[in-house]
Amino acid sequence: MSQPARFDRLARVYRWMEYVSFGRYLQQCRSLHIQEMTACRRALIYGDGDGRFLAELLRRAPEIRAVAVDASSKMLLRLTRRLPPGAQVRLVHADALECEPSGFPEAPFDLTVSHFFLDCFNEAEIASLLARVNGAVENNTLWVISDFAIPQRALARFLGAWIVRGLYAAFGLLTGLRTRHLPDYARVMRETGWMLEERQEMLF
Repeated sequence: MSQPARFDRLARVYRWMEYVSFGRYLQQCRSLHIQEMTACRRALIYGDGDGRFLAELLRRAPEIRAVAVDASSKMLLRLTRRLPPGAQVRLVHADALECEPSGFPEAPFDLTVSHFFLDCFNEAEIASLLARVNGAVENNTLWVISDFAIPQRALARFLGAWIVRGLYAAFGLLTGLRTRHLPDYARVMRETGWMLEERQEMLF
């Protein structure tokens, strides 16, 4: 297993780095299915960064009990400052690959969310994560994922590949992230029993 990337140093500027790079598109992507998520009651959230997604989810559905797992203590601090009053959130400062969500009182979860998170791991690491998640969720759990992908059309594919390589190089330099290409997490999920219900694309 590789060491978790160190995102502490980016906590204060992460939001602005995101806006400079992609404007509001990434946050719009996180929120695409947020209304459907409000019907859930126990949420397992991986790597929500500065907490903009979770704060919005809990503003819409304050009765949700959430567990937020992040390897960055400073990101968790940022997340805490965004939460609405009375939010029922357990903050877990841990490497997701070593955390056992089945041990949390909130389990089994009926919602799992990982926005721009799985691309930080290779496929073997994702399989390890899935083994932990699968033991902590209900059979009909909804897992909402946002991530980057390489477009199929010729010019878009070239530009997309260039952008993704640049992102991996930047985060490798800034955080020590060792992953250098997008993993095929969809295949790993299918092999462990997950079924794709819907896929939406933005920016081609």
